[in-house]
Amino acid sequence: MKEYRQHKFTLPPGATRIILVRHGESRAASPDNPFPLVDGQGDPELAENGRLQAERVGERLRREAIDAIYVTSLRRTHETAAPLAGHLGMTPLVEADLREVHLGEWEGGLFRIKVHENDPIYQQMQQEQRWDAIPGAESREQIQARVGPALARIAGRHPDQTVVAVVHGGIVGHILAHATGAMPFAFNGCDNGSISQVVIDGPRIVVRGFNDTAHLSDLAMDALPT
Repeated sequence: MKEYRQHKFTLPPGATRIILVRHGESRAASPDNPFPLVDGQGDPELAENGRLQAERVGERLRREAIDAIYVTSLRRTHETAAPLAGHLGMTPLVEADLREVHLGEWEGGLFRIKVHENDPIYQQMQQEQRWDAIPGAESREQIQARVGPALARIAGRHPDQTVVAVVHGGIVGHILAHATGAMPFAFNGCDNGSISQVVIDGPRIVVRGFNDTAHLSDLAMDALPT
């Protein structure tokens, strides 16, 4: 009698596997020491714990068959990618359109302060599941208008390959919610240094994993979106 076994997922021909890494924990925000801005967005460096998370990411992924590493225009992604890039002898490539959600008037670390204060606008943002409840912040449509083409560019450069993209919590959440048709904030809050995975197969995005933190089990982690 002929038998039909279950099979492991395989990459469709021409598709691209993208390992999405959320950057390590960045330094704490404070009213008297705001983050420097790059193109209007907060650009803090990694905290000590974030550097440890970056090292763990590097150890976790160093034996993967990785063809390229991508970072954004913000330094916390460069610093997170550095240990893995060192192990693999690669120079990360910048894809600026994968930068974090622009938080408008709450940039420079103010967002974190407002979150901890449970500000009414933050409550509205969560209830309505839209970033642009914050004055001047990006809408979901504006985020997709840059993130969608950025993923398509990466996939176009790397058919049948695996790449790492070190990005931001809000962007991981956006990509997975868009791919699955879930509520906009359904995947927000992934941990610093966590690993998620998607496969880009033409216009289709297949989610293969979310918020894997096995390599961080003994380190302190937070769940702030930025």
